[in-house]
Amino acid sequence: MSRVLVIAILAAALHAQPPSSAGPRPPSPAALPPQASPASPSFGATGSDELLKRVDDVLWRLELADIAVIDKIEYTSLPPVHVPNPRAPGAGNPLIIRAYTFIPRNLDRSKKQPLIVFCHQGVHANQDTRDAHVFRELLEQGYSIISADYRGSTGYGRGFYEQIDYGGREVDDVYLAGQWMLENYPFLDPRRVGVVGWSHGGLISLMNAFQHPETYAVAYAGVPVSDLVERMGYEPPQYQALYSAPYHIGRTVREDIMEYRRRSPVYHAAELKIPLLIHGNTSDEDVNVIEVQHLVEALKAAGRTFEYKIYQDAPGGHYFNRLDTRLARDSRREIWRFLATYLKPDHPSK
Repeated sequence: MSRVLVIAILAAALHAQPPSSAGPRPPSPAALPPQASPASPSFGATGSDELLKRVDDVLWRLELADIAVIDKIEYTSLPPVHVPNPRAPGAGNPLIIRAYTFIPRNLDRSKKQPLIVFCHQGVHANQDTRDAHVFRELLEQGYSIISADYRGSTGYGRGFYEQIDYGGREVDDVYLAGQWMLENYPFLDPRRVGVVGWSHGGLISLMNAFQHPETYAVAYAGVPVSDLVERMGYEPPQYQALYSAPYHIGRTVREDIMEYRRRSPVYHAAELKIPLLIHGNTSDEDVNVIEVQHLVEALKAAGRTFEYKIYQDAPGGHYFNRLDTRLARDSRREIWRFLATYLKPDHPSK
């Protein structure tokens, strides 16, 4: 089945789908470029995010099955943060998380191999195939990958959407995804695990690096959300409302500034103990470069050792080094070389 046919089936299904009975749903923030493809689910009033997710699951196999063994797994993480009725049966049960796993088809499983824990972008988004070209590049280098649709991700209904715990237990969800991978694939080397993410995923990558330095050998954070206090100062009220919603932080930054600081990487800079590479862009229309600069300054002030590069007005803005452009490919090669230094030190390309 071709990609075009899958999208055609999707379009027909969406056209025929009746409005959801669940009522209107919260809007998605501008976490992705406006030219989102049919494979980039949004959480719309028709409930189409669940259908789009199922179709995108098929597209993953169409995109990467030639070079990877692909699976979608379920595992348990920490319980929900907000429990309407704590005394109800099962109210404290661990939350079930879905994740995608990718293992290179030609991988030598008789030897220990490195692992990439990938943190998807977007507040209320999910791991979709707009990242397939990035995954292909990693797979071609021999990396196995796991990427979790952590709590708050779209594609699993309103209940899961409202489980979001931004900068909190979503970080644990991603950490536990990596642990699941190590437990189930003994050929993966627990000493060679990297964590990678862009944007909101960059925040999760940073928080994993800070909280679990014994687990990760290296981290990359691209255009990372770094300071929620600063961020609330330049984002519009509609975006701020995502965070102050009752099922989310539940308070505005003015009402509880310390809670926003607790969830911000910049205030944890002194906890860095592993190699880290950060990329930012002065023309970023989503994560303003002041956030990334603040993170860099905090890491320097804490005396941490790390690498960074702030691109000057790189075309593509927030998405500049995830595009199919020469600049983007060159930037990603910088990332891959950095990761390989710690995950594949004996690789011939080194």
